[in-house]
Amino acid sequence: MIIDFHVHAFNPKVAEKAIEKLQGLCGIVPFTRGLTEETVKRLDEWGVDKGVLLPIATKPSQQTIINDWSKEQDGEKFISFGSIHPDAEDYEEELERIKTMGLHGIKLHPDYQDFFIDDEKMDPVYDAIERSGLPVVFHAGYDSLSPDTIHCTPERTLKMIKKHPNLKTVLAHLGANCMWQEVLDKLAGVDGEVYFDTAFTSECPDELMQMVIEKHGADRILFASDCPWDSSYLIKEKILRMGISESDKEKILGKNAERLLGL
Repeated sequence: MIIDFHVHAFNPKVAEKAIEKLQGLCGIVPFTRGLTEETVKRLDEWGVDKGVLLPIATKPSQQTIINDWSKEQDGEKFISFGSIHPDAEDYEEELERIKTMGLHGIKLHPDYQDFFIDDEKMDPVYDAIERSGLPVVFHAGYDSLSPDTIHCTPERTLKMIKKHPNLKTVLAHLGANCMWQEVLDKLAGVDGEVYFDTAFTSECPDELMQMVIEKHGADRILFASDCPWDSSYLIKEKILRMGISESDKEKILGKNAERLLGL
């Protein structure tokens, strides 16, 4: 099974508005207009069996609505995660509801939720997620929303991991978007249940990407695209041309995700 571990889609009531805003922010022409139907069609075209759907609660008031919608998408094509907002007074209750609903993990975005990954205020949030047993996906590295402030750098991430070594952590964008040399130098190979996904890495040089994979270990790399902002097909072809074993490619393309998610 080929699993894209990083896919975005939106409630049809807000999809077009969200895509227009994000497209204007990042200057990238998306592969879909943010609708689940389009996303399913694209994943099928790209030879992907399932996509991990990652919603983001950008306001505390959005938690319930977003998670209810995400649950509705969970099934044949999508493996849906939930999102909590760190500033929500009821984030622990919502986290418990996410688990009760059968959602498969948590998505946090330091830029859109206004926190640094190693902020002390996040410690109780991480403790609660750890108690839930769910994996958490972080946006890591550069984001066009706050180009002058990187909320999740490899250095900050290391501080968080040392404090929360048992947190099932997935760092998107190969550890830190557009900071891949620093990931290689400082973060790759760190102990713990720390995964890197390959979302939005079309621009990462193949040689550097392979070095990160080899240093961190193929057992902790997850195939991902960041659709609609990058293509599952392009990232999959990138992984397939890597000079790593066929067994490692199979792990990255799906087996690691199955193990992490208990599928």
